[in-house]
Amino acid sequence: MGKLFLVPTPIGNLEDITLRAIKVLKEVDLILAEDTRTSGKLLKHFEIATPLQSHHMHNEHKQLDATVQKLKSGATLALISDAGTPAISDPGFLLTRACVQNNIEVECLPGATAFVPALVNSGLPNDRFVFEGFLPIKKGRQTRLKQLAEESRTMVFYESPHKLIKTLTQFVEYFGEDRPVSVSRELTKMYEETVRGTVAEVMEHFTAKPPKGEFVIVVGGKA
Repeated sequence: MGKLFLVPTPIGNLEDITLRAIKVLKEVDLILAEDTRTSGKLLKHFEIATPLQSHHMHNEHKQLDATVQKLKSGATLALISDAGTPAISDPGFLLTRACVQNNIEVECLPGATAFVPALVNSGLPNDRFVFEGFLPIKKGRQTRLKQLAEESRTMVFYESPHKLIKTLTQFVEYFGEDRPVSVSRELTKMYEETVRGTVAEVMEHFTAKPPKGEFVIVVGGKA
């Protein structure tokens, strides 16, 4: 039997990769990457010559059986996403589950994940929280927001720049304009920014200053 390594990669600053992650990526037989062009730059920077294979949400189902067979035949594989920890709002769950079902060893290295620094940096309670990732785009979105309106724990969301204002507007509708929120963008990068306040105040900020980059939204729970 081979082994699958789930390897976190930097969410921005390349110095956030661990020494162990570099070692594993150099030693495995094959690296499965969400985008080989993006990951290729990372590997080149750290002088990692391991072969790359594309593994993303559009082909992971088709590749599953073949990948499991590679592992069963003794190959060691590493799975990486474009940034952060695999399977957190990125591909990884299907392959991990298949490995568990086939008694193939899986090891996840600790490392970068965007929501952790955003949550800790928010100033909102983080002893208990719920990670929601991306809200449904259409079907089920309103239903989910109605359910979350009663959530007492701090909530964490991912959002893209072109949907940020829409999402904050819906938070006003379902959570109230005075609900505390912290919005972080471009974490670990040159233009990293965290804006804190009520939902109304933060929405006003990003309405005046068009949002750019990838966002993590941390919302206080219902009091």
